[in-house]
Amino acid sequence: MEFIQFIIDLLRDPRSFIAEWIQTLGSVWVYTPLFLIIFIETGLVVTPFLPGDSLLFAAGVFAAPGGGLNLTALLVFMYLAAVLGNTSNYWIGRTLGQKIINSGRVKALTSERIAKTQEFFDRYGLLAVVLTRFFPIIRTFAPFLAGVGNMHFMRFTLFNIVGGVLWVTIFVLLGYFFGGIPFVQDNFEWVIIAIVIISFIPTLVGIIKARTAKKRN
Repeated sequence: MEFIQFIIDLLRDPRSFIAEWIQTLGSVWVYTPLFLIIFIETGLVVTPFLPGDSLLFAAGVFAAPGGGLNLTALLVFMYLAAVLGNTSNYWIGRTLGQKIINSGRVKALTSERIAKTQEFFDRYGLLAVVLTRFFPIIRTFAPFLAGVGNMHFMRFTLFNIVGGVLWVTIFVLLGYFFGGIPFVQDNFEWVIIAIVIISFIPTLVGIIKARTAKKRN
């Protein structure tokens, strides 16, 4: 129950958590929880609910002058977390993927979500590794299913790096440049909610289209 409340609070206001980590962990170790959350969200197929977009945006706010984080260090650590997370998920999918799917124990791996992610790969090929970075939940399943499908690892890695760098850079810099605006500061929780909702819109549209197509067929 405490873990669930932690996730809810982190989703609602990541700024408070980052501020606390800066105070308690200091300027060196503060990157550790940020790294772990991004790594786990992208690296374990059972944790698609962790905040990625909103956490990167909030971290970018603290990377602005006087915020307590160093922009270069933040970007490097988040690049590593994103790329290594996807790589981990790929190998889990490649070695254990089919057994995990067949077991039915991972409730997040619904047939609908698997079908939606597979549709991305069928439509965009390797480029889907980049595009799915910007789709919450699907970005956690994408590298896992790439591994299940035995996608060529070196090609996967190339697009994994491109996608990870783009995703991290965009959201961190959004926070860095716009997080200090008084309106954003005064309405930060609503801004985070807006980021989450906007991030989910493409995923929801895709699910609705998939359901509509399925009914027609």
